[in-house]
Amino acid sequence: MALAELDVPLPPIIVHRATMRVLDGLHRLRAAQLRGLSSIAVSFYDGTEADAFVLAVESNVRHGLPLSLPDRKRAAARIIATHPQWSDRKIASVTGIAPGTVADVRRSATVDAPGEGVARIGRDGRVRPVDIAEGRRRAGQLITENPNLSLRQIARAAGISPETARDVRNRLSRGEEPLLSPRPRGVRSRPREELLKVVRQSDHGEDRHDAAAGSSFTEGLSAVNRLKADPALRLNETGRQLLRLLSVHMLPPDEWEGIIDTVPPYWGGTVAHLARECAHIWEEVAARVEKNIAQGNEAAASPTDTSACPTV
Repeated sequence: MALAELDVPLPPIIVHRATMRVLDGLHRLRAAQLRGLSSIAVSFYDGTEADAFVLAVESNVRHGLPLSLPDRKRAAARIIATHPQWSDRKIASVTGIAPGTVADVRRSATVDAPGEGVARIGRDGRVRPVDIAEGRRRAGQLITENPNLSLRQIARAAGISPETARDVRNRLSRGEEPLLSPRPRGVRSRPREELLKVVRQSDHGEDRHDAAAGSSFTEGLSAVNRLKADPALRLNETGRQLLRLLSVHMLPPDEWEGIIDTVPPYWGGTVAHLARECAHIWEEVAARVEKNIAQGNEAAASPTDTSACPTV
């Protein structure tokens, strides 16, 4: 095998200490045997057998020989049985299949663990209710019983995000129910500009911190809207293309979080690379725009000097 022919030290393999089973590195172990080595570096894992299986699957998906789809589904079914509190997205990130596929596997499972349908642990380690409506009801009850609780306290107790807690508080302040009304089919959702309007600003310090977290987005969206109103941009194709590109990136933080969570783990490196490439392109655009501004200012400062001709 190619690995055995390389004249480089082999990285440590991972072994479950309790069972001495190799979790990651079977090919490295085989390569060491082919080299005639009597030993190989080992990192021991001291977790449970269930957690050891998760580590083995995750390691294989990341850099081992790809498992077939049926194998990954079987791995997902086993992880659902041993870790029923994990969310579909978390299990999908381990097994390399889509969250929807994990949901299908979960629905076909014959055994439900006690409390499995109440809340699940996401990829970020946070506990969230399976039924978001139940989280909203709980938040509404907490706000009614203790109006002085901060958004973060409400979110933690109800298993929802601070932004959802804020929405529940705003709805209650308007005399509305904490639950969202189902939108009729064919009715479009409200524009993001409208969703950003907060009915009442709270005095809670942590609320102000939550608002500051999204201030960059709101300021950027406001700037893009001002650009859209400028005829110099919106009345020519190149200007409209710039406005479209800028608008695409004006997503609120929670939408970006959803996009990030949707990326399959086996495409994570590619998406990260493309994101950095896009960021580099925008850095170049920013630098050149600032350079043009500086050259324009220099020309305006010395109107009598006609020998200089700025280049772009």
